[in-house]
Amino acid sequence: MRKYARLREPLKIDENTFTYKIMLYEAEEGFYLFEYSAPDAVQCSSDRCYDSLENLYADWNELIDDNGWIELDDPLPGCQHDAFIPLRVKGRDTGKPEWGSYETLKDGRWIPY
Repeated sequence: MRKYARLREPLKIDENTFTYKIMLYEAEEGFYLFEYSAPDAVQCSSDRCYDSLENLYADWNELIDDNGWIELDDPLPGCQHDAFIPLRVKGRDTGKPEWGSYETLKDGRWIPY
């Protein structure tokens, strides 16, 4: 399960960083909450892990806008769980990941991101 929401107002994290939108992702080990530091960010800037969905909702539901939580499809196999587009680490599919290099799916082909 993946859902995202936009915050009513940006949440100040530190002097220069704000959270504009969030995404929750259900994993075997718990629930991840991804935070995005720009309204149009594709990948998260930070994440948190929750033991229960109830605790995650208790921390965030009052901060999200009137559109509420919006469901998203799970990512494609091998893709980043926090990305809003199909995005994977280059070489991960062949067992030789190039950490920090990404590729995205466009017109059925993986291209550099």
